[in-house]
Amino acid sequence: MRSLFPWDKFPFDNDLKDKITKMKPEEINNYVQEIMGKIMPANMKGVMNPQEMFKGFQSSVSPQEPTRSILNSTAFETHDFVYVRIPIKKEEWVKQLRIFHTANQLIVEHIPQHEDKHTIILPAIVKKKGATATFKDHMLEVKIPKNVDMQFSQIDVTEIS
Repeated sequence: MRSLFPWDKFPFDNDLKDKITKMKPEEINNYVQEIMGKIMPANMKGVMNPQEMFKGFQSSVSPQEPTRSILNSTAFETHDFVYVRIPIKKEEWVKQLRIFHTANQLIVEHIPQHEDKHTIILPAIVKKKGATATFKDHMLEVKIPKNVDMQFSQIDVTEIS
């Protein structure tokens, strides 16, 4: 699998590249905090603690609290449609669920519990009308026509001197 990080654009040797790509998120977090602690002047450590500075990023690194129920949905697009497939464990769920969609989200309510609400991000912008949902072999499939918006607006560039 190809890395999304442009390693070839930086003067790193292969050992450093391999070491960083194999690091766990916790190790990266500890490494960054250690470096920040070293570069902060001693008189500023009380003002800006590296732990406090990265507190907002901790949630993406540490394991998140598990939610009560997660839909194992799959969303994909073809040339004309966006499809969302949701495995349904119990057939009675089909009678109680409610499905809505916006231009870029599918909202599924009332499964497995009545108060549950799930939002699925769609891979493309979809039309307001024309969606269908079918249920077969414990699989709910929602099919929504894509909205192909080919309207382009030109932006003029003003030169500032």
